[in-house]
Amino acid sequence: MEQQLHAASSTALRRNGAEVSAPVITYSITELAEEFGLTTRAIRFYEDKGLLTPERRGQARVYHPRDRARLTLIVRGKNVGLALAEIKEILSLYDQHDGCETQNRVAVDKFRRRIASLRQQRNEIDLQIRTLEESCARLEAQIVEQVRDRKSEAAPKAVAKPAKTKKPEKAIV
Repeated sequence: MEQQLHAASSTALRRNGAEVSAPVITYSITELAEEFGLTTRAIRFYEDKGLLTPERRGQARVYHPRDRARLTLIVRGKNVGLALAEIKEILSLYDQHDGCETQNRVAVDKFRRRIASLRQQRNEIDLQIRTLEESCARLEAQIVEQVRDRKSEAAPKAVAKPAKTKKPEKAIV
């Protein structure tokens, strides 16, 4: 992905007492969409939900490294099944000025709850698989029995019917 350097929106740094401009890395919505495998519409949706707050330059959205980091967390959260409200709550705790302790505690709590939920789902899925496997075995046994019954019913009838008398054919040996 090609990152854009914008000297005009650079931050001021002090070096040897003199103010020096350092370029700021920014990203376009298209660049972020390509990097994260999202649509630009999805990124705008996250913005509408208050999860991202890009800088606006006219009609263009300009995303900074902080926005990119938040998008990384949004995508990871969605990938593990967190709701957007949960992700937003975790992200909103970033600026608590406690070294992210509160954010980390809340995140761990939500992750542990999700793990418990997934384990419960896995147990339910395992039960469904066992039930289906037992049903398949039972039904397959019934099919085998039905085929055997048909064959045994068909065999005696063919033997029991007297054959029509025909002139015997000469066998070619």
